[in-house]
Amino acid sequence: MIRAIVVDIEGTTSPTDSVREDLYGYTEAHLPAWLRTDAAETVRAQTRDLAGEPTADPARIAEILTGWLRSDVKAEPLKAAQGAICADGFRAGALHGRFFADVVPALTAWHAAGVPLYIYSSGSERNQRDWFAFAEQGDLSGLITDHFDLVTAGPKREPASYRTIADRIGVDAADILFLSDHPDELDAAVAAGWHVIGLHRAGEPHPPRPPHRWVGSFADIEVGVGA
Repeated sequence: MIRAIVVDIEGTTSPTDSVREDLYGYTEAHLPAWLRTDAAETVRAQTRDLAGEPTADPARIAEILTGWLRSDVKAEPLKAAQGAICADGFRAGALHGRFFADVVPALTAWHAAGVPLYIYSSGSERNQRDWFAFAEQGDLSGLITDHFDLVTAGPKREPASYRTIADRIGVDAADILFLSDHPDELDAAVAAGWHVIGLHRAGEPHPPRPPHRWVGSFADIEVGVGA
């Protein structure tokens, strides 16, 4: 019996281009100006350390972070910058969480059935929470019990990250279902003892890979019947 569901965002609940074009594009456009503010002090210091450029000025740091953003590097200072910049965008009405049509009805039904729902994404917790709170369908934040990212849980292709999440939510691995579009993430979750189902949607970049079960919609998932 499934007692908790952990869900990926990019390619799973939401189109990849909605994340890459909306969040990444907004971040890149506003990054140079934000890096000149006092709020960016920690990000500037972390970027200099990671890049090995201790004298880099804000303009150079913007170049470094933009390169990481375009290459989808999962760097902590980049995620922190993106979280802060996009938080302003969501609150200004410039950004909204976008979801596949089948996702919100399924999450709503599972939540109503008493199944705790969690998000595990490479995007910062801050961006994750805003993605649901400022969704096109309205505030969906009440559906989600908690959020996990690369900082709070660890890399998504490492089984240890899934063990960390299981410990944090207090549910046995055998009672957790993970939904993702990425085969490597599904492999890691299985290695940690979780159930998994892959999502394969038209136009998304990751093809299905055995031995996992793959579906094209959340409507095809029956929670509690067996995953």
